[in-house]
Amino acid sequence: MKSIARWLGWALLLALGLQLFFVGRIALMASIDPASTAFERSEAWRQVRHEGHLRWSQQWMPYSRISDHLKRAVIAAEDDDFANHDGVQWDAIEKARARNARAMERAEQQQEQALARAQAQAKKRGETFDPSTVPTRPVKLMGGSTITQQLAKNLLLSSERSLLRKGQELALTYMLEYLLSKERILELYLNHAEWGNGIFGAEAAAQHYFGKPAAQLAPLEAARLAIMLPNPKGAEKNPQTAYLNRRTATIAARMRYAELP
Repeated sequence: MKSIARWLGWALLLALGLQLFFVGRIALMASIDPASTAFERSEAWRQVRHEGHLRWSQQWMPYSRISDHLKRAVIAAEDDDFANHDGVQWDAIEKARARNARAMERAEQQQEQALARAQAQAKKRGETFDPSTVPTRPVKLMGGSTITQQLAKNLLLSSERSLLRKGQELALTYMLEYLLSKERILELYLNHAEWGNGIFGAEAAAQHYFGKPAAQLAPLEAARLAIMLPNPKGAEKNPQTAYLNRRTATIAARMRYAELP
């Protein structure tokens, strides 16, 4: 029992030490611009390993040199109550969970119907039915994370999915909200958000897609960048889908109501 208690004590001390480390890192970010995030370093390693080279575009821009149109568009698209909440919107998380459960249920039903049709066709042809030949459609899941939660995840955490990691993300979210201003949180987010393969930050995105500085983005251009955020690589490859065009128009209409910090 003494040995177990000793190990538990060490584990608690290590956990406390890790949280103090995170507090120190975040406190420094109040005045020091981080050169990279955990997600960016992971992406750089992925590029080198799978593509054999590093394709990278990023340039830090202070808050005042990023278009207010982009700030409003990102808030309207990702977190419409950003200026007022304390970092986490529990209602949004619950709604996303419910939507995802319904999406999974529909996907399972559609897969069962597809399997039944394929089996019937195989039987009609006198062939042996192989379920593996029926493709599985990916399910699009919705997220309920705020801008602060997304920043917490990308700044300091790995990409693994677990309850422990989610708990750490929530702790970091509240640290960010307590130690940094809303303006600084949004500044950090906009400078490290992914907008394509190796394209990070508002300035690199504005230059890549529109050939202009982030400070000069027009409302529709800002809305287009904002709707890319949930799936930047996919939007970069297929930028003119009907869904993206409709979503751009929706966000452009909502931007006027977005409250800046």
